[in-house]
Amino acid sequence: MTTQKMNPDEDYEFYARPENQVPQGPPRRRSRMTESFLVRLPPATLDEVRRRADEDKRSVSSWIRRAVEHELDKQAQ
Repeated sequence: MTTQKMNPDEDYEFYARPENQVPQGPPRRRSRMTESFLVRLPPATLDEVRRRADEDKRSVSSWIRRAVEHELDKQAQ
């Protein structure tokens, strides 16, 4: 296993090899999600969310969940 930062091409080559596709450690289960709901954002905000999610290699939903959790943690402090 490597700990150095890889660019997308190196990342693809690394995980294309079968020996690098073996799960490490016990499986991690995601918590069950509840109902979905609609959130409307201005186009410029949505574009920025999409850009940042892509930058973090996350889905938009995952990025928004993380942002909400971050804000909730911050409020609890």
